[in-house]
Amino acid sequence: MLENALTQKPLSLEVLDLEAGVNKYFNSAAEFLKLNDSSKILLSTAEKEIKVSFPVTMDDGSTSIFTGYRVQHSSARGPYKGGIRYHPSVTMEETKALASLMTWKCSLVDIPYGGAKGGVICHPATMSVCELERVTRQYTDSIMAFIGPKKDIPAPDVGTNELVMSWFLDEYNRQSGCHHPAVVTGKPISIGGSLGRLEATGYGVAKIALAMLAENNISPSHATVAIQGFGKVGSWTAARLAQAGCRIVAVSDITGGYYKPDGVSIEKAMKYVNASPQGTLSGYYEKGLTKISNDALLGLEVTLLIPAAMENQITEQNARSVKANFVIEAANGPVTPAADLVLEQKGIQVVPDILANAGGVVVSYYEWTQNLSGLSLSHKEVINRMDQKMLQSLNTILKVKKETGLSLRQAAYVIAMGKVADAAMLRGWNSAKKNADNY
Repeated sequence: MLENALTQKPLSLEVLDLEAGVNKYFNSAAEFLKLNDSSKILLSTAEKEIKVSFPVTMDDGSTSIFTGYRVQHSSARGPYKGGIRYHPSVTMEETKALASLMTWKCSLVDIPYGGAKGGVICHPATMSVCELERVTRQYTDSIMAFIGPKKDIPAPDVGTNELVMSWFLDEYNRQSGCHHPAVVTGKPISIGGSLGRLEATGYGVAKIALAMLAENNISPSHATVAIQGFGKVGSWTAARLAQAGCRIVAVSDITGGYYKPDGVSIEKAMKYVNASPQGTLSGYYEKGLTKISNDALLGLEVTLLIPAAMENQITEQNARSVKANFVIEAANGPVTPAADLVLEQKGIQVVPDILANAGGVVVSYYEWTQNLSGLSLSHKEVINRMDQKMLQSLNTILKVKKETGLSLRQAAYVIAMGKVADAAMLRGWNSAKKNADNY
């Protein structure tokens, strides 16, 4: 029996909002940099858009056809880098937008990569481990010609993890006939992964959040935090902030929000999720804890609001209810362009995703360099290096913001796009020319 795994759906409003946001921020920065039309086309157009379809034998003996994508946005500053997500909402348009975000993110934190993104349309929560492994191996085979340790280096994303990267690595090695640990990052430590990679994105988010508190003379002990999303990013963000003395008053996942004014015990919550068969907070309780909706969480009066779930969670409508001092974008594109304007009008500072969640790709870079060199770094060395890289990038953004009056997001895009434009021009891509030479 031959079946389609999923039929491609019309574009959702969420995907359209993400794409619109990326285009809006790009165009704003391009105007500031005085890029000519040909330069804008060069920097905004993906170099390769790859669509593959492949058969997978399911556990019941049927054969399903899965669709996957890999978009390679820019190689101006180095090989392509970006995650692979398994999710039913994956589309080519979403993948293109996320690939471009990776280009600007890598440039902003000054690591020598260009951006890429990949994904497979599937429901990983409804699939067996064996089915996920077969999907991963078939997807790897399908994009084999386009990836490599110095060509395009995938990593985990939504719906994937270090086990998926293990399968990806093994299949790549099997097909190539050589051992290439640097072809993917986010691997288990025992097969070439890096210490600190698991918590890197969340730790990076927390480091930036703490730096913003310090910049505004707010002690962590006086800061309250609400975090939407308690997965790989949200939980480790919460753990580091709690360790620094912040009070995490609310967290949430797909099962809803969990609110405790005196502070949720993050250590207990993480242990509960790790022990849960579903990997969720469903059923979690501690004294003083109450269930709230995700919308209610976004409207809490807190110092730091950290959306760490999916795209487009803060919209023009619910942004009017946001009462936080700062929004730290731990997810990719969690604030729509219209919401961004509302928050700016309310005086709420938004730290953009291309900085806030860059800790993951920074440590991926350290994993990659360790694989290529055969050397290894300690956990402390990895986290310290990541912290330094994140703070340097934040300080540069704050400096440009002060000099120009741009928002944090606008300043981040101007810096990132300026570096890519410079690299393209130096490589002889003559149309990549900017006139705002200071940035």
